[in-house]
Amino acid sequence: MKINELKANTGNIDLTVEVVSKDAPRTFEKFGKQGKVCNAKVRDDSGEVTLTLWNDDIDTVTVGTQIKVEKGWCSEFKGEKQVSAGKFGKITVVGAVPVSAQSSAPAEKPAPKKAPVKEKAVLKNFSDEDLVEDSNPAVVEEEDVEW
Repeated sequence: MKINELKANTGNIDLTVEVVSKDAPRTFEKFGKQGKVCNAKVRDDSGEVTLTLWNDDIDTVTVGTQIKVEKGWCSEFKGEKQVSAGKFGKITVVGAVPVSAQSSAPAEKPAPKKAPVKEKAVLKNFSDEDLVEDSNPAVVEEEDVEW
């Protein structure tokens, strides 16, 4: 089967694709157990689709390899098709993609950055002139202090 033939909410999908990029894994907890998940972009000569990788498959699949998804599942999220091994499928590495056939896509995307936390910093090096009677050391925002 080719990527352009995928239909959402169908199973028993067999695909052989090239891994173009892979996001950083995220961890989660469900029913008291820890797990990992990440998305990868895969392609064949008919198109590109997101592949959702779970737990051990995350370490098995790397950018630049050719993989086979057997008995996989195609779903749809926010209007875009996604493929995963699903409950009954499996993902195996077939081999490396020849360098001439690889795209110039970035290897692995870094994990999304978290918003910076504003913290208060206390100036430690100050003179007596910086103090006013009965006051505390100056308190400034972290972004105002050169570290």
